[in-house]
Amino acid sequence: MRRIAGIDVGGTFTDLVMQEADGSIRIAKVPTTAANQAGGVLAAIAAAGTTPAALDLIVHGTTATTNAVLERKLAKVGLITTAGFRDVLELGRRTRPRAYGMTGSFEPLVPRELRREVAERMDARGAVVTPLDEAAVEREVSALLAEGCEALVIHFLHAYANPAHERRAGEIARAIWPNGYVTLGHALLSEFREYERGTTASVNAAVQPVLDRYIRHLQDRLAEAGHARDLLVMNGNGGTVPARAVAAEAAKTVMSGPASGVMAAAATLAQSGVRNAITCDMGGTSTDVALIAGGVPEVSAELSIAYGLPIHLPMVDVRTVGAGGGSIAWIDRGGMLRVGPESAGSAPGPICYGRGGTRPTVTDANLLLGRLDSDALLTTGRRISVEEVRAAFASLGEPLAMTAEAAAAAVIRLANVLMAGAIRMVSLSRGHDPRDFALFAFGGAGPLHAVALAREIGIPEVFVPFRPGLTNALGCLVADLRQDVVNTLNRGLDDIDAAEIAAVLAAQIDRATAAVRSGGAEVERIETHHLAEMQFRGQTHLIRVPLASAKPSRAEVQAAFEAAYFARFEVRLPEIRAVLVNLCTSVVGRRPAFDLRALAGGSGAPRIGERRLHADGAWHDAAVWRREALAEGARIEGPAVLQQADATTILEPGSAAVVDALGNLRITV
Repeated sequence: MRRIAGIDVGGTFTDLVMQEADGSIRIAKVPTTAANQAGGVLAAIAAAGTTPAALDLIVHGTTATTNAVLERKLAKVGLITTAGFRDVLELGRRTRPRAYGMTGSFEPLVPRELRREVAERMDARGAVVTPLDEAAVEREVSALLAEGCEALVIHFLHAYANPAHERRAGEIARAIWPNGYVTLGHALLSEFREYERGTTASVNAAVQPVLDRYIRHLQDRLAEAGHARDLLVMNGNGGTVPARAVAAEAAKTVMSGPASGVMAAAATLAQSGVRNAITCDMGGTSTDVALIAGGVPEVSAELSIAYGLPIHLPMVDVRTVGAGGGSIAWIDRGGMLRVGPESAGSAPGPICYGRGGTRPTVTDANLLLGRLDSDALLTTGRRISVEEVRAAFASLGEPLAMTAEAAAAAVIRLANVLMAGAIRMVSLSRGHDPRDFALFAFGGAGPLHAVALAREIGIPEVFVPFRPGLTNALGCLVADLRQDVVNTLNRGLDDIDAAEIAAVLAAQIDRATAAVRSGGAEVERIETHHLAEMQFRGQTHLIRVPLASAKPSRAEVQAAFEAAYFARFEVRLPEIRAVLVNLCTSVVGRRPAFDLRALAGGSGAPRIGERRLHADGAWHDAAVWRREALAEGARIEGPAVLQQADATTILEPGSAAVVDALGNLRITV
């Protein structure tokens, strides 16, 4: 496999980075086709000057499942559960949609009339309390089909301890169900906590038909164009899985796109000798923030994609805020300026894209303030003058007694405040000092705001990769194959024999390794990582504890837990028993390394000219540079604008950038 394309579909643009057999690189950026993302994928391949038939491997990051959940454009799902527990998904936890006040509503993915009960019961140790009523299962499955359900969830109370009843119910259901969209809760997540396990299974069932239809359609389009190999799809854990297997665990693709960007950042930082960074991916619709410590992206199994929808699957820990280049600025009923979360998307897009957008966005604000070049915008619509954008901001600023330029500056400032809050969530709120990290800024809009964000938070260095607007596609290109497996024990560590721990981990290794080896891509080596999720008796939240081997002694597990707990809270509690809740294994199939120097390089005159730039609260005369033409070692002082095809970087006054050996900008704030 020597011609490999990484393709990422975002809310506004579809990006492609392709590696040729000789190591050279082709890139493409085209508007996303929101109605059917496959159109944008094919258009990106064509824009790169190649064909699907010429590609040996395609690795694809998609927002199909994320958008389906957020927009509630989902399949109709039925659920069969233990008698007495049909309302678990709706009762949830002691939280409210709005933290203050008693207003707000929540609509579960599976409405109450489609949640059916059958007699069965296991206890928490896995012993049968009530036998499964098989006739009731058959009756309720038939009833849900009659209601028009397309997908089915079978979710029994203690199936993580003993899945026999779930498996048998699955056999009965599959004999009747007309398609393969049957999700068994324990098969996706063998973990205690019936609410989180149930919502995870429900999300999987609700997006399974959506993802399956999209992937099948994309594969058909690729096959018609001559592509003969399987497609790899990015998962939210930063790894990839074959397209033929992705729909079975569709929930794992939630956050696929953001995860690919974090993996590209980790690869770029590793080749640059930087180990600690906070990633900031600002695209057209939202901004995704994550933390990389010691060269390893933070992973969490407690993601909530929306209120009441926790997904307890291992995923790159990304926090998202509705502040992107396409985020719309508006005035609320209280007369306050707001930015997002509504986005102009790719259609109609910001005003300056000339595709029919009429409401001012963050991108329009950057254009009006000289931070973007109107002649260099990647658009497919009619040419829009700066005066048209100014008129929109004049209307926005009128009720606030602001000029158009002041309103635009306020929009950018407010967007920065929203993004800074997300950065604090992944750093300060977890005990990390941002001053110990670099800010890795990417996405089409990330470098526009990065220096101001770093100054706001106290981060001393900004790191901008050579192709910031294509970083997510690069993440697909460099991603390894990965499978994660979780099993619940939920017992005091003193009650568990070391042999039992070793047996669970060994079974997890076998299951995950088999999945990785079936991935259909070149794998140079396989790595295995283990961790335990633990807590002190009586606590609610879990601590993730790395395990040094697949056969740890109880003393080693206890010592590792105490060290992890102290590192997080600086408290020792030797008098309280430790509980081993979950054992987790990650198997990673490492693909051949991608040399990022292949991305760098350019020619031509680096200095373009000058223009007026609004930055740091004032107007400046700023030099404008062509980013691709800057040689290694070049040093640029702010205020300055560095333009390239896929992004623009703003150097605010008091900052300076140096180009490193990989073509990255290392900006001192």
